[in-house]
Amino acid sequence: MTYDRSVYKKLWSVVLPIAFQYLMASLVTASDAFMLGFLDQSSLSASSLAGQIPFVFSLFYGAFVVGLSVIAAQYWGKGEHKTAEDVLAVTMRYTLMVGLVFTLSTALVPRLIMRIFTSDEALIAAGARYLRIISPGFLLGGFTQVYFGMMKICDRARLSSAIGSAAVVLNIILNGVLIFGIGFFPEMGIEGAALATLIARVFETVMVVAAVLKKRCPPLRPGQVLRTGSRSLRRDYWKYTVPLLINQLGWGGGVTMYSVIMGHLGSDAVAANSIASIVRSMIASLCWGIASGVGIVLGGMLGRNELERAKKTGGSFVRFSLLIGAGSGLVILALTPLVLRVIHLNPAAQSYLKFMMLMASYYIIGNSLNSTVIGGIFPAGGDTRFGMWCDVITLWFVIVPAGMIAAFVLKLPVLAVAFILTLDEFVKIPAVYLHYVKYKWVRNITKSTGAEQ
Repeated sequence: MTYDRSVYKKLWSVVLPIAFQYLMASLVTASDAFMLGFLDQSSLSASSLAGQIPFVFSLFYGAFVVGLSVIAAQYWGKGEHKTAEDVLAVTMRYTLMVGLVFTLSTALVPRLIMRIFTSDEALIAAGARYLRIISPGFLLGGFTQVYFGMMKICDRARLSSAIGSAAVVLNIILNGVLIFGIGFFPEMGIEGAALATLIARVFETVMVVAAVLKKRCPPLRPGQVLRTGSRSLRRDYWKYTVPLLINQLGWGGGVTMYSVIMGHLGSDAVAANSIASIVRSMIASLCWGIASGVGIVLGGMLGRNELERAKKTGGSFVRFSLLIGAGSGLVILALTPLVLRVIHLNPAAQSYLKFMMLMASYYIIGNSLNSTVIGGIFPAGGDTRFGMWCDVITLWFVIVPAGMIAAFVLKLPVLAVAFILTLDEFVKIPAVYLHYVKYKWVRNITKSTGAEQ
């Protein structure tokens, strides 16, 4: 593996704070599941299903933030900071608009939303209470996530990690206090988990606003958010963001369908799948951090017209992602006995969990490779369309239909269905490799500052 010390030093300076932030965010979901599991399995299952709504929202802001990174990272690397700030304003505008839709829908019709995931009335009622409480958090979370994306571009990744991690610590502490009713606080169960999440979002927002006011990160002028701005810049933003958005919704919708399928196979399947997914997400934090860091590092190179260097560095990153994925899989295998000992589920759910952890250990290898290439390398040079088609076709034309046929037509056992649902990362690897070696992503997409207004 070609090793460029300066490149990897830059990569790790970006990756570690991002990966730590992903890990801390996963810990919130883990603490919800762990603490609610002590109350009853229904609370655990309901929170897992309701948590699919924040996940779907993350697909929207995730696409918008990657769109921000695609363009702003190159302009920032080129030294055109004002244009990068304009991209921030455009990103914030659309993220807040979507956040408002999610806030209103979860506040007004949470039971209707829960019926998408399950027909169990107890899970619907508990999940609806959870969604109604966290509803304001979609607007707040959209604001903070866009700023976290911008901080990573302008070398403030540690600041975003510090704020996000502090919010996570607060969330976990409040989880314990509010779920179980410690001290003079009442025992609130699943509603306590929701309230803890909302308070953490408020704290996160206050800290980001304070950082902006202290000029520790680029400013966001309300007028910029409201104005239409540069037509050329908007056109470029949507050119690269729309494929990302379709990709995110196609991939995330497919992943959400996994929960829908599992949700109709019973509470034991939901609980086991929830725990396995949480563990996988925690360990995958490093993989996702690497993908984000790769996009930023390569985007800066391409913005400076270091095309050949970016091409060689991309190859090094691909090989590196495989090593990280294999190491992550071994960590999951090593953690399996501990997870089975600590998590208390029904005997059937416990049995499912053991094998789902094994599936997670090999799934993460493909996930590490594909997230680095599709989510990092390709977008760095504006190559966002391939990922869209690759994920949408793989999930919606192969894996989801196969999973639904296995579950509802052939009525295969739960573990057989779970196995089919873990094949998506490996189905698309050949197509990803063939597209990678075409090197369409090796290009500078910036324009002169005299863009059309």
